[in-house]
Amino acid sequence: MIVDLSLPLGEDTPVYPGDPEIRVRPWAFIDRDGYYMNSLKMGEHSGTHVDAPAHFIPGGKTVDELPLEKFIGRAFVIDVRSSTEGPVTLDEIPDSGYRNRIVLFLTGGRELSPEVALFLASEGVKAVGTDAMSIGNESVHVILLSEEIPIFENLTNLEEVLGMEFVFIALPLKIEGGSGSPVRAVAILEE
Repeated sequence: MIVDLSLPLGEDTPVYPGDPEIRVRPWAFIDRDGYYMNSLKMGEHSGTHVDAPAHFIPGGKTVDELPLEKFIGRAFVIDVRSSTEGPVTLDEIPDSGYRNRIVLFLTGGRELSPEVALFLASEGVKAVGTDAMSIGNESVHVILLSEEIPIFENLTNLEEVLGMEFVFIALPLKIEGGSGSPVRAVAILEE
């Protein structure tokens, strides 16, 4: 079974304050042009997306330079919605089980603390994701991205895979020099 973890991408999709609005405009029509196509205008970090190191690290790898293996792997969800105050802290997450895993946080909008980011990097996570619009402040981004740990943001439907281990796939567009890219994130559950 496949669970879609991606937000719909359209003009009503929320964007981070200050980011470009998403614009979808008809370009061609079947009855006029013989085919149908839209024109898209948006920032690289629109909808469900991945941050590449270049987003915060001077000279960091861009999204087209990261190996595709970074965007695919065994994953699980950590639910940290029990607290609604402040950033996610170390005492809210398990002590182990992170090496070479993609760790997704069901936060209800909370961000990770720098201490959690440091811990995850030291434990050897493959990638980190969140249902929030941002994984955390600049320090959190720098900690993870300096270790070339991709960050997935604006994930959805994480409740559907809570308590399960699954294969996570979220391939970015191959944007030359891109600091990130929209992705179609999915969880593949073994039956």
